Amino acid sequence: MNINSDCAAPKPHQPRKPWRIPIALGGIIAGALAAYCNVYSVPLLYDDNEAILNNLTIRHLGSAFWPPSRAAVFGRPVLNLSLAMNYAISGTAVWSYHAVNLAIHILAGLTLFGIVRRTIVNRAGSSPLLIAFSVALIWTLHPLQTEAVTYIVQRAESLMALYYLLTLYCFIRGARAEGRQQFLWFSLSVGSCLLGMGTKEVMASAPLIVLLYDRTFLSGSFREALRRHWRPFAAMAATWMVLAYLVLSAYGRGVAHDSVVAIAWWRYALTQLQAVPHYLWLCIWPHPLIFDYGTSLAPVSLHILPFGLIVIGLAAATLWALFKRPPIGFLGASFFVILAPTSSVVPVAGETMADYRMYLPLIPILVLIVLEVFRWLGHAALPACIALAAALGLATEYRNRDYASEQAIWADVVAKLPENWRAQGNLGNALSKVPGRLPDAIVHYEAALKITPDFANAHNNLGLALANFPDRLPDAVAHYEAALKINPKYPEAHNNLGAAYANIPGHISDAIAQFEAALQINPDYPDAHNNLGAVIANIPGRLPDAVAQFQAALRDDPDFAQAHLNLGTALLQTDSQSREARAELEAALRLRPDWEPVVRPMLAIQNQ
Repeated sequence: MNINSDCAAPKPHQPRKPWRIPIALGGIIAGALAAYCNVYSVPLLYDDNEAILNNLTIRHLGSAFWPPSRAAVFGRPVLNLSLAMNYAISGTAVWSYHAVNLAIHILAGLTLFGIVRRTIVNRAGSSPLLIAFSVALIWTLHPLQTEAVTYIVQRAESLMALYYLLTLYCFIRGARAEGRQQFLWFSLSVGSCLLGMGTKEVMASAPLIVLLYDRTFLSGSFREALRRHWRPFAAMAATWMVLAYLVLSAYGRGVAHDSVVAIAWWRYALTQLQAVPHYLWLCIWPHPLIFDYGTSLAPVSLHILPFGLIVIGLAAATLWALFKRPPIGFLGASFFVILAPTSSVVPVAGETMADYRMYLPLIPILVLIVLEVFRWLGHAALPACIALAAALGLATEYRNRDYASEQAIWADVVAKLPENWRAQGNLGNALSKVPGRLPDAIVHYEAALKITPDFANAHNNLGLALANFPDRLPDAVAHYEAALKINPKYPEAHNNLGAAYANIPGHISDAIAQFEAALQINPDYPDAHNNLGAVIANIPGRLPDAVAQFQAALRDDPDFAQAHLNLGTALLQTDSQSREARAELEAALRLRPDWEPVVRPMLAIQNQ
């Protein structure tokens, strides 16, 4: 493999036919648009609900820099700001979120094209542009990327990757520029690094990879790299302080609902020994792709030994290549270093494996493959790579069909991993929203609890399903209580238990206590405010308190139709001619036109 490693930092290769670059870029864009043409109606899935639907901080750009806890955006202000921009465009309508996700992915592919083209030296019978085009096209269309593109909240991965690639690309341009242009490119590199740190923690390795790139392809040694470019490296290192603050502020993210226990580092490391070869296989043969692997750990047995030998062998080969074959060593080191934060010894308890973690590490694998294809096939390499990219694009389009609905994606996971308790529970959630499928949902909740009895979410959701059957309300109460025994700080379970008590004669005080407990944990919980108001509105002398609760619910969620209706009804009881009451009733009717048979008579009474 003939990759540029001259210390003199040669000028980038100038193609004889410059019109080829726009054609190459257009091909990458067109391929991505075709492969992801069916994603714009993919609904909010799993963590999307907390990150978008229930995320009040994205309702205003000014509050977006303070993401809420208990959501995938916590500690990631740049990601949260990007979601706030989408909310400003389309509210919770998903089309704009998917459009931005795809745009991020395309920009990342174009940036990758620029990096590869500026790194590879012209070889006999091949062109840096053709190799770069092949790598970027295959990477952009590879089905392994679908989770990071199609699943909205995994914008965290793709947006971080875009900043990661821009950090490297702008550094390359700066290292080969002079004067003001060099300052501009280095400033853009550091700025991209800073934005990446505010997007996702994996960005931590970016300064190290840029330094290794400089040593391998530009300066020839670490000493020379630091001597020539110490200022941008010092600025990049300073961005680690921002990341450290964000990581510490977000400690414990994502464990509020699920049954997650502490994992010993060595058990997690054993699991990653099995995960890394699996990821490598998915690079070559992307099947089966799994939306959620759950929290399963590899068994402590000799079964793990072959996987361990593969990983250790690859790591040893990478270490050898760093000294003997630096370009190949750079690719191997990039693979391991980028994966290290999530796939080494530091446990990610809520997700022991994930396909989206290969979004960036897929690059060095594809670079090696494409270089070998061009070495062996010569002039036939480009058609072969385009044909491969087309096949991968079709597979991507087909995979995206699994995301068509919550029921479809979770049914896919259950079919592939029936022992995944979280998938069983989430399939139950999806089925519970389909008319007539509550019995099927109950079956999957019970399956989840059979696998993991301490699954608080499944207890809570099974309680919600059972509460729809009057004769099973005591069973619903038992499951809410079980959820709270597992996780006492579970506001939804407190709220649901309160709603159940409100329907049991003689338990009004218990209902009030549960709603208040939910609000003590989460003061910005509109459902709990509304439910508390609905209960105390029927207690003599408590109507003003009920009005205050309805108003609090609407402060948290201005589009809460039931709270508008309840507030309007309460205000009518205090003043039948209240203009405020009329405004609230009309607001409820705008949000829920199907409520006209209920709301119109109330408005008519007010007009009398």
